[in-house]
Amino acid sequence: MQERSSVGELAERLRQELDRYSPGGKLPSSRALVERYRVSPVTVSRALAQLAAEGLVVTRPGAGAFRSRPRTTPAPAGDTSWQEVALSADASTDLVPRSVDASGVVVSLAAPPPGVIEFTGGYLHPSLQPEQALAAALSRASRRPGAWGRPPMEGLVELREWFARSIGGAVTAAEVLIAAGGQSALTIALRALAPPGAPVLVESPTYPGMLAIARAAGLRPVPVPVDADGVRPELLADAFRATGARVFVCQPLFQNPTGAVLAPERRGEVLRIAREAGAFVVEDDFVRRLVHEDAGELPRPLAAEDADGVVVHVCSLTKATSPSFRVCALAARGPVLERLRAIQIVDTFFVPRPLQEAALELVGSPAWPRHLRSISADLRARRDTMTAALRLHLPELALPHVPSGGYHLWLRLPEALPEPALTAAALRAGVALTPGRPYFSAEPPAGHIRLSFAAVAGAGEIAEGVRRLRTACDEVL
Repeated sequence: MQERSSVGELAERLRQELDRYSPGGKLPSSRALVERYRVSPVTVSRALAQLAAEGLVVTRPGAGAFRSRPRTTPAPAGDTSWQEVALSADASTDLVPRSVDASGVVVSLAAPPPGVIEFTGGYLHPSLQPEQALAAALSRASRRPGAWGRPPMEGLVELREWFARSIGGAVTAAEVLIAAGGQSALTIALRALAPPGAPVLVESPTYPGMLAIARAAGLRPVPVPVDADGVRPELLADAFRATGARVFVCQPLFQNPTGAVLAPERRGEVLRIAREAGAFVVEDDFVRRLVHEDAGELPRPLAAEDADGVVVHVCSLTKATSPSFRVCALAARGPVLERLRAIQIVDTFFVPRPLQEAALELVGSPAWPRHLRSISADLRARRDTMTAALRLHLPELALPHVPSGGYHLWLRLPEALPEPALTAAALRAGVALTPGRPYFSAEPPAGHIRLSFAAVAGAGEIAEGVRRLRTACDEVL
């Protein structure tokens, strides 16, 4: 059982047993709870912290945990109905609604109920994360001279130099900013490049988090179809002409969700089309470090081939490490760099220095290349396990492309299998999957689902998840 499931179950058991203790009464010791419920000390600590956050217990270091005393007077409920008027008062003047729909992002971030297999996760399973290397890097970083001081607002020079080398081409450290994760960097980029109400061209389908960013900024996402070789240049040119857009957001490598890689003959075309339109290309290079063992040589980032400042490049360490290790590079050339820098400073000041120092320690250690080799082999094995299981048990689900990088598969549903019905049936069968609808900024051409193979425990859980998905399909069909 995963640790977070154990925490939730133990917290619920303790919640049900609180009536045994009088207000202010002491709960059993952590050691006693470990022995009684056969869980780890970490699970006990986190469960008690959860109850403390709910106001049900009070923890006192060195003394233990105690049942909270009831409040003498309940807090007033308040009346927030006025906010409906305040939040919609400017709707008549907005070109694009500013309400934020985060549902497409929440699917990949929220933990499924206990016992449900997680085919929705967007990050590596804890068993794949370099936890020991991260802990060692953070420990070493915390002892560096000045590690707890204020860093340069653009980021540590050494870390910017490392990212510049990893991007390649003529990119220099002076053209790199350190941001707090890819989502933050994309937010900065779109705010810098497009005014509210403006169109922004996006791949179709594309990452729901990026669509949410655009809509939250008051932008109008305009879809440009993607095929097995990435975005279609002729349609990209048509979209620029039709909309007057000045920004195109793309994922040229292992695109989310299709897994497509932009074909060599299209790379120069995309840059040329954007340059002629006087537009920027925001390159989200989000899973370059999640390449599979059989991928062969990867194409360079578009930013490495761009001499004219067309590309604003985003690349992060998060996907290859931990969801909490939010260190990212935002690279650009020319006057736009100063605008990106100004928005980042206004929003966040800077990325915490201990985190930047830890990133330097990690990528400079022998553990880093070992970790990348390990996940490369593991992700290939997981992909092959899921692909084989789907072809054996669910041949009616079309799998047009098997990627050689990333952490998921993108499947097209037959007309007889409605996407909402399958999603609900799968959850009843004990497997959580990601519906395809949030990946489209306009009407989707068909029903789709995305299945992640990185967030589960291993091959056994993948096989069981596909078996449960077969049960769900049989229920709907």
